[in-house]
Amino acid sequence: MNSASIAVSDSQAPFYPASSLDYVPIKQLRALQSHRLRHVVSHVYENVSLYRQRMHKGGVTPVDIRGVEDIERLPFTTKADLRDTYPSGMFAVPSAQIASLHTSSGATGEPIVVAYTRRDMEVWTEVIVRCLVACEFHQRDIVQNACGHHLFADGLGLQAGVEALGATVIPVSGGDADHQVMVMRDFNVSAVCSTPSYFLYLVERAEKLGIDLCKLPLRVGAFVGGPWSESIRRRIEASAGIKAYFIFGLAELIGPGVGTEGCHQNGLHIFEDHFYPEIVDPETGAILPPDKEGELVLTTLSKEAMPLIRYRTEELAAIRAEPCPCGRTLRQIRRVGRRGEDMCVIQGVSVYPSQIEAALLAVEGNLPHYQIVLTQDKGLDQVEVQIEITPEIFSDRVSAMETLEMQLARKIGDALSIPVAVRLVEPRSIERSGDRARRVIDRRGI
Repeated sequence: MNSASIAVSDSQAPFYPASSLDYVPIKQLRALQSHRLRHVVSHVYENVSLYRQRMHKGGVTPVDIRGVEDIERLPFTTKADLRDTYPSGMFAVPSAQIASLHTSSGATGEPIVVAYTRRDMEVWTEVIVRCLVACEFHQRDIVQNACGHHLFADGLGLQAGVEALGATVIPVSGGDADHQVMVMRDFNVSAVCSTPSYFLYLVERAEKLGIDLCKLPLRVGAFVGGPWSESIRRRIEASAGIKAYFIFGLAELIGPGVGTEGCHQNGLHIFEDHFYPEIVDPETGAILPPDKEGELVLTTLSKEAMPLIRYRTEELAAIRAEPCPCGRTLRQIRRVGRRGEDMCVIQGVSVYPSQIEAALLAVEGNLPHYQIVLTQDKGLDQVEVQIEITPEIFSDRVSAMETLEMQLARKIGDALSIPVAVRLVEPRSIERSGDRARRVIDRRGI
């Protein structure tokens, strides 16, 4: 990869080496963003009928977009648009130019398909390298890549990024946890890439094998796969003796690499030379000022195969007004901790899985593998929280399990201000996709 390049279409754009884009002066960054926005709007107008029709409906043409100050004139894109245009309605290049395709499982409807040109794959590698540098990875690291190498492949992007960084990578992917722990020990792994929930499971398995991760060379972790709380971070850091960083991504855009934490762990730097961020009111779509929470909207500025204009991520976030002490000029968002799509209204109360997660962590010995099952009885919402427990507790006396269930129900009920039922389930029995738990099962109305 030529990390100094910007894009095939950027021949007239200001030139900056990728390594310096995190620190480029604001005025120059806005000029680069405006150049790329003009190009991508023309690109989708000419090649994607959905955008051409919506721009016609909104009375806007590419010549009306002079720079990022005009972005509000452009239409939004939603996840429903990606499903409705399955399989290739959002592609902006001929199939011969597509180098890679990733798809979702389609469990809740038509799959979402994401296409990449070779240049798109190079950009993905570039932003992953920038993530890893911000997360204090270096060339001397031995990196265990425990992320999945499958259709929505976090592991593939991280693999390419670690290789481009010049570190040693072990592509273990998911699978046998005991084998993962042995690899970590036997090969003196110093850095790890994983989902938070899977890494906590590895911590649990290491304890069973009599291996203290704090005594291994392991020093840093990059964690992907959706929002996770500060409680989870503290648990990971304490149990493994590492510094845990969040790398943010959306499979619809590029996977991990849209943004990352830095050494201060105080928010996510968005790589806004490639992904232009806005925060909008979820109801009205109006752009909100800094420090005001709303829905994160992202526009891909350099994507060739499948650009997305003003994509509504359903992530709730806020752009920080103050610059980061690390010196990066890229805007920061307060770390994504919950998604609008994850929020459920129960008995008139807005509930986020992260609230339940925090309550679980307050009870010693319970890892945050859980599932919320919603049903109705005579028109009233009923909530059951299914919680995985350790094998030792599961095989203990029935009375001890009942006591634990009541303790957990009380903690969670206090956190949510509504009554809940708790059911303890066997370890690893909650459905996962790519080592991620499906948090909410809503059976109301079924």
